[in-house]
Amino acid sequence: MSPPKSNDIAIVGAGMVGAALALALAKAGFDVAVIEPRAPTPWNAQDDVDLRVVALAPSSIELLGRLEVWKSIRDARVCAYRAMRVWDSLAPGELNFDAADEGRPALGYIVENRLIQSVLWNALGHELGITLHCQSKIAATEAAPERRTLRFDDGTTIAAKLVVAADGTDSALRGMAGIGTRDRDYGQRAIVAHVTTERAHESTAWQRFLSGATLAFLPLADGRSSIVWSVPEAESRRLLALDDAAFCAELGAAFDFRLGRVTATTRRASFPLRMKLADRYLAPRLVLIGDAAHAVHPLAGQGVNLGLRDVDELGAVLIEARDAKRDFAAESVLRRYERRRRSDNVMSAHAFDAIQRVFGSEAMPIAALRGAGLALVNKIEPLKRVFARHAEGR
Repeated sequence: MSPPKSNDIAIVGAGMVGAALALALAKAGFDVAVIEPRAPTPWNAQDDVDLRVVALAPSSIELLGRLEVWKSIRDARVCAYRAMRVWDSLAPGELNFDAADEGRPALGYIVENRLIQSVLWNALGHELGITLHCQSKIAATEAAPERRTLRFDDGTTIAAKLVVAADGTDSALRGMAGIGTRDRDYGQRAIVAHVTTERAHESTAWQRFLSGATLAFLPLADGRSSIVWSVPEAESRRLLALDDAAFCAELGAAFDFRLGRVTATTRRASFPLRMKLADRYLAPRLVLIGDAAHAVHPLAGQGVNLGLRDVDELGAVLIEARDAKRDFAAESVLRRYERRRRSDNVMSAHAFDAIQRVFGSEAMPIAALRGAGLALVNKIEPLKRVFARHAEGR
């Protein structure tokens, strides 16, 4: 049997991060195979807003602009947030960010996950240099000196000089490559829904730290707010079992009625909160990006932004090596990507973890200190700008 055709790069997983990388590399002249078991559900303007949304930072918007997909996303349905308000339920003190202070029109944009995925998927189908494979799941992978082969459970194979694992938090490829992870289960679930409030959301992203929980209200284009309410698992079961009226009442109180009463809610869903960090990002002719490399607590809203920064860095490293006539899949090349991104991702993950630990504490001395800390940061402009830049993915 003749060996399978070898692509330059095979990307397993066509979520937001994997699809963005495929577009970036194809536009740079690489021959790219994209493997995704199922095409994403098409986005439709007549459908209700997807329950899963992301706060895209300026760095992510810049990347999507270079990939020529941001205009399609922006023109479909997005909401700019021009301010951010953070406060604590157990102590006074508040941290406020405003785009006007930075001389910019917005801090970022709230966008539906499904919209981003749909636009990227459509772009993949129209980009020369990309071959889409809606295959069965991967059964095995094997590295050779000049390529890596992927074998699927239907017996077919694909080979590439480099394989990129973009297949999510529970990455099958990561496990097959023998790459371990350091995990933390927060024992919490994030409840998501879209809610209507008495007052307008003010184009503001709101976040309140509660006793053992966090609550975010994110502005939507239709005037509602998308909520992410992270609570212990037992509490999530109780809240999900409430009828809509009771849920809205408890949610309004938890939010300190900053936008008045919560008057309506969509259906609710929830997902578990975990931190998972890969021990390394490399194996022979294989590299990890996005959630396959790092899954972080959602309280800072930076998971997708970190993944898109992986895309930027990995793309730059591969293009530079290829243009210099070097083997772009060589370990020495991929190490540069790993050094640059792993340190940033690990530091970010542990910073989010520390915030969760400190602000999740019910001890009053800690609560008093964190309230004072918020107030202090809010008054010191240079320090406040550092926090703002980090929140925006810059």
